[in-house]
Amino acid sequence: MTVQVLLPGVLADLAGGAKHLDVEPAGDTLADVLDELAARHPMLGRRLRDETGTVRRFVNVYVDGDDIRYAGGLTTTVRDGAQVQVLPSIAGG
Repeated sequence: MTVQVLLPGVLADLAGGAKHLDVEPAGDTLADVLDELAARHPMLGRRLRDETGTVRRFVNVYVDGDDIRYAGGLTTTVRDGAQVQVLPSIAGG
């Protein structure tokens, strides 16, 4: 199974500059995708999840356009060919 992970420029820098990454996770959940991503790019992995493995509060993750916070979190099923988009929250005034 292959999943495409889309990263904005600020996070792409932590993945060697790649904005589109093809990931082959060991399983079919978002946690599996993020585990594989962290194994390949440890700095990116630390930026996406905290020390408990939870997606950081300021990081938004979408699987095929659906916000994972409303679709099962890290247990969200990811199908072959899915797109996982990772976006940091933007704050300011």
